[in-house]
Amino acid sequence: MITNRPHRLEGFNYIGMQRYSITACTAFRQPFFAEPDVASETRDVVVDVAQHSEFDLIVYCFMPDHLHLLLSARSDTSDLERFMKLVKQKTGFTHKQDCGKNLWQPGYYDRVLRGDEDTLTVARYILENPVRAGLATRLREWPLAGSPIYTWEELMTAWDKK
Repeated sequence: MITNRPHRLEGFNYIGMQRYSITACTAFRQPFFAEPDVASETRDVVVDVAQHSEFDLIVYCFMPDHLHLLLSARSDTSDLERFMKLVKQKTGFTHKQDCGKNLWQPGYYDRVLRGDEDTLTVARYILENPVRAGLATRLREWPLAGSPIYTWEELMTAWDKK
């Protein structure tokens, strides 16, 4: 049993118009997302839950043993804790049924973006994770990263303007 779960910011309200960078680790850091089917099924659930939870999923990046998300709330009622609970619950149930193993480690790491932080700069940092880890040699090469909102061309154009 993993007991050192990350804690939320004390006194911070995770409901409302915020942007978040999230990292969620697999149970015992098992490389479940090295299996493309597991990553794509999880991605589909994340996209669906984001839409229904009033979040824009700016980018995602599946590493073998963890997931990075960049989210932006679309409503004053957008609730990050509820969003993460639903994502982990839905994907974890399916994974347990299919493989007989827990998918997620308890908790997740969050970072609330400050008002002056550029969303696309954080998006690029997240999408460069596979390059930094040696899993890809350049952006766009890693098949388990992307955005349901932006095309790679839009992202690259935005970054080129900076």
